[in-house]
Amino acid sequence: MSKSVLISGGAGFIGTALSRRLVEAGYDVAVMDVLLAQVHGDGKALDLHPSVRFFTGDVTHAPDWDAVLRLCRPSQVIHLAAETGTAQSLSQATRHGLVNVVGTTQLLDALSRADLVPEQIVVASSRAVYGEGAWQAGDEVFYPRPRSHAQLQAGVWDPQGPTGEPGVPLPSRAGVTETRPTNVYGATKLAQENLLTAWTSAHDTGLSILRLQNAYGPGQSLTNPYTGVVPFFARLSRQLRASEVYEDGRIVRDLVYIDDVIDALFTSVVNPAVQSRCLDIGSGHGITIHELAKKIAAVFGAPEPVVVGKFRDGDVRAASCDIEPTLSDLQWRPKWTLDDGLRSLLDWIGTQTEAGAEDGAEYLDRVGVERAR
Repeated sequence: MSKSVLISGGAGFIGTALSRRLVEAGYDVAVMDVLLAQVHGDGKALDLHPSVRFFTGDVTHAPDWDAVLRLCRPSQVIHLAAETGTAQSLSQATRHGLVNVVGTTQLLDALSRADLVPEQIVVASSRAVYGEGAWQAGDEVFYPRPRSHAQLQAGVWDPQGPTGEPGVPLPSRAGVTETRPTNVYGATKLAQENLLTAWTSAHDTGLSILRLQNAYGPGQSLTNPYTGVVPFFARLSRQLRASEVYEDGRIVRDLVYIDDVIDALFTSVVNPAVQSRCLDIGSGHGITIHELAKKIAAVFGAPEPVVVGKFRDGDVRAASCDIEPTLSDLQWRPKWTLDDGLRSLLDWIGTQTEAGAEDGAEYLDRVGVERAR
């Protein structure tokens, strides 16, 4: 079996770590990346393994795909390139659609032009495809409508059951939980999944869809305001400032450490899907953002976080997943606890320069869709 891999968006947080892991395992790795300033900063040096073949290319531009596929014919393609800003996607829907949807169709068309059918395509999807996911009120499981701006402005944070009773969120599970994205980003990721499923089915080749929860860890951008709340809380806590916690503090997220994400992607490459598989990748445990902010503040001796009642349109209330099917299907298990992962990330952040980093107010200004209650 050929051990050649092409990673789109492979110079980013996840791609850099994954390409290194694959090279160390004996794979011939090529990376295609446009080096978007929002992700990589201005003039940020690449941290790719010296053996990685790097191609500058835009996934939305057909000639770039053609040029890369003339120079390498991978046995597997790992599609990581994506716009990932949940809030940003509301005001830049075209950009998200171009990169996530058209970028995927450009990949597929380029493979057809090159007369190349990879053994497998692996795509890093997102738990955002579930939207609010399934909730339970009493004995009834229901799927709430997206939370409206008016609802959030009124401080009605939790979805309610059909008869108005409080609901309880259920962990998402691929193949069981319905996909009902509530923001533009999630809709583009679901479209990406559907496009790849249709193409790989027609070509009798493998597809691994990995729906990632919130990945965090050393190497993630500290200046990109759309990469997650952990760097934001860490930046404020390092300045001995109180972190602002949105809504009522009870937003739930499943945080999965970067090494565990890389293990899952690597395992899916080493053991390719025969047809199609869709798996959830997370820690399997949710945490409220208030509890998360308190953990980070305690490390730095910062003031207690403050619940401020602000919100972001398009955010879901609770996100966690059931990883039991993944444990059996992929033979993968997360190894990092949240406490150990946070300690590792915060130690790494302490070694990074503050040059060019935004303070908390600048961060919120750039996110741009927050509203005060």
